Amino acid sequence: MKQKPIIECVPNFSEGRNPEIIQQIAKAIESVQGVKLLNVDPGASTNRTVITFAGGPEDVVEAAFQAIRMASQLIDMSMHKGEHPRMGATDVCPLIPISGISLAETAAYAKVLGERVGRELGIPVYLYEAAASAPHRRNLAEIRSGEYEGFAEKMKQEAWKPDFGPAEFNIRAGATVIGARDFLIAYNVNLNSKSVRLANEVAFDIRENGRPKRDPATQKLQKNETGEIERIPGSCPGVKAIGWYIEEYGYAQISMNLTDLQKTPLHIAFEECRRSADKYGLIVTGSELVGLVPRKALVDSGKYFLHKQKRSLGVTDEELIEIAIQSLGLNSVSVFEPNQRIIEYMLEEKKSPLANLTLTKFVEETASDSPAPGGGSVSAYAASMGAALATMVANLTAHKKGYEERLSYFSEIAAQGIQLSQELLQLVDEDTAAFNMIMEAFRLPKLTPEDKKDRKKAIKKATIIAIEVPLKTIKLASKALPLAKAMVENGNPNSISDAGVGALCLEAAIKGAALNVKINASGLEDQEMKKKYFEEADAHVSAATQETAAVLALVNDFISKS
Repeated sequence: MKQKPIIECVPNFSEGRNPEIIQQIAKAIESVQGVKLLNVDPGASTNRTVITFAGGPEDVVEAAFQAIRMASQLIDMSMHKGEHPRMGATDVCPLIPISGISLAETAAYAKVLGERVGRELGIPVYLYEAAASAPHRRNLAEIRSGEYEGFAEKMKQEAWKPDFGPAEFNIRAGATVIGARDFLIAYNVNLNSKSVRLANEVAFDIRENGRPKRDPATQKLQKNETGEIERIPGSCPGVKAIGWYIEEYGYAQISMNLTDLQKTPLHIAFEECRRSADKYGLIVTGSELVGLVPRKALVDSGKYFLHKQKRSLGVTDEELIEIAIQSLGLNSVSVFEPNQRIIEYMLEEKKSPLANLTLTKFVEETASDSPAPGGGSVSAYAASMGAALATMVANLTAHKKGYEERLSYFSEIAAQGIQLSQELLQLVDEDTAAFNMIMEAFRLPKLTPEDKKDRKKAIKKATIIAIEVPLKTIKLASKALPLAKAMVENGNPNSISDAGVGALCLEAAIKGAALNVKINASGLEDQEMKKKYFEEADAHVSAATQETAAVLALVNDFISKS
């Protein structure tokens, strides 16, 4: 199941001293539905405020535009003074992919935002990083060189005409840089030492830029043919690092910016610090994350440490995150609260009301005189349990003596199973929500011809959703059935009946969800569409019936020979 696309936006505004202006810009962002304001960080000396918000791509683009518009109205750059380099009221506005969206897709949204800012607000816009229109425009520092005071002349050069907006300097708002970049994680690793020198030795070892190369005999810096100092690259691409001493903590740290998590993820930066520290007689005692972090960074770290422990990866994301927190020592400085530090968790709506009920409450709710939850939700829950049983057998087998050589196989089965189980669990509430949507559509007014037209359109839309949700249950449960079969064939013989029960749950779920597809599709006026849904549901039921029969034959044969 594709994740819901989420992007983060971290615009920098050239105002850090006037709280009223900062508040109005923040309110402009919060006024856009679907966006959550995560942080407002003003700086008086820099006269600059960094605001962080996130949400769906279209909503974030709209909120960014409203913030840029508000800043252009409230901030007069001709009067601005501050320590930080700047060229506009909204100096820079990066969009950052968080989940469910690629950097290239995010860059496309940056271009949409840039075009609108240039066209509607009359502000010269330059694209940078992944959205850059030319190699010399990728680097923010190169674009901003000359700053506000020198930009009127700079724009006259052919090489520095804006990507969008007028080729004339906007005296009040200046110019703005908009682009897309990967998520940057500020990450510090703790050492059992107060020595900044030793902390810097570790930083030199791991950072991409490494350390200057010296002549072994004279220790003089070595230079290349062009006179530049040669360098020995560090072990972590995409990492910037220095060593420092934190008086508040009483120990030194390696302070890092991880700029490319694809090249150097969190856990590799941590491990490389540990490896280097050992060379200097140092011990890594923990680490801290500064600011927010994407869920994937911690999930990937959890998987890494589980794999290192030769344990199955078939656990929930929540468990993986807890393993990452403990393994990276993220509680060493202060308690790391996932709900307050992981971006996706901060954006999540209230948890599913049905999926979070106790078993007793779920049964009671199903048995009540309310039509929902009904067969669709129960089918999704049964499928989730079927996938969970296959996962259980895979996990038990992965950790059983004698199966060590096949750990990766069972771990992969377990990882697939838990993923399917979690996705199916989400459908418990989606099915009930789809039913409620149909009920709401039928309640729409039908007093006028226009009312009737809108009502009919809403009913059809809700009906399609009510068909697609159980169809999704069928497809996910069908993916889980082969996992149950694999565990009957290859799993721990002592748990073969559990895998068989899992297959039965999945078969029942597929058949139950198929009934929901058909009952909802039966009301469609489009006969071709109706036929398509019926045939698709029947095909899945037929395949599931045959596959489950084969699984049960294997289980019964094994039991009879035991």
